[in-house]
Amino acid sequence: MYHSSTQRRHWTFRSEEELARSRADANRKFRCKAVACGKARQSDSLLLEPREELAICKYYERKLLDFCSVFKPVMPRSVVVSCVQLIGLPKRKGTAAMYFKRFYLNNSVMEYHPRIIMLTCAFLACKVDEFNVSSAQFVGNLRENPPGQEKALEQILEYELLLIQQLNFHLIVHNPYRPFEGFLIDLKTRYPLLENPEVLRKTADDFLTRVALTDAYLLFTPSQIALTAILSSASRAGINMESYLSECLALKENRTSLSQLLDGMKCMKNLIKKYEPPRPEEVASLKQKLEKCHSSQLALNANVKKRKGYEDDECITKKSKMDEEEWTDDDLVDSL
Repeated sequence: MYHSSTQRRHWTFRSEEELARSRADANRKFRCKAVACGKARQSDSLLLEPREELAICKYYERKLLDFCSVFKPVMPRSVVVSCVQLIGLPKRKGTAAMYFKRFYLNNSVMEYHPRIIMLTCAFLACKVDEFNVSSAQFVGNLRENPPGQEKALEQILEYELLLIQQLNFHLIVHNPYRPFEGFLIDLKTRYPLLENPEVLRKTADDFLTRVALTDAYLLFTPSQIALTAILSSASRAGINMESYLSECLALKENRTSLSQLLDGMKCMKNLIKKYEPPRPEEVASLKQKLEKCHSSQLALNANVKKRKGYEDDECITKKSKMDEEEWTDDDLVDSL
């Protein structure tokens, strides 16, 4: 299904450079709009640079995952796999995170505030993945009083159609969790050399969590990501999976495909290694600039009303459960 999907045709890119160009274009378009409206100059220090916008997006991506982690009612096991506290992202977290990444490929945080976009992404993901939660239950997860929750819901609903339009109505997201389960079943049925494939699950889940914070979902197929998670887990456990690749996956005679697969794995590993969450002091400074961009003197988005009641990020989650410690991975192909 993925190979005939809108995700493959429209939301899978060739390189990190292509993604960087898209984000730079979104930044440039907003700058031009601000200059044309007489709100700012191109060199205005008030405006965020592309790298600063990316740092803000990273911060709110983690906020989004925190929000999903403490969501009540608990986001249950979906069509694929679901574990608690980010030990493997539930499908809806993957869907919401993908919506967020896609939106800011073509839009600037200076025009659409990521705080409300992240909540709208989570709200829309619940609908698309058929998680039966009412709007009142959804905003009940915000640390706000009832009037504040009502205002929050009103703004989420105002942004929902905008989000759908900016996603080009491509709402089905193919996550790596279904192929991940498929690979585990395949290992159990066709690879007797590995007595208990379930030993790979926890570390593989951890890999899927970490890689979801990078741009891997915009660069690789779900099956590539899932297989890399399996092989990464095996490598960390000292398990040689060369025969599985060569025999069960029939890559022994296709050296080109094997080489491409290994290159992709190395790229994913590098994405994780070089991923750096923004420092707290950097976030504090960038959020000040962001709020100035959304002040009355620069705000260009007149169609969506600015509302009070949950401007403080601490109103979004009851308790952050994101694991902040550094994560290192053994070489993915050490055993190959």
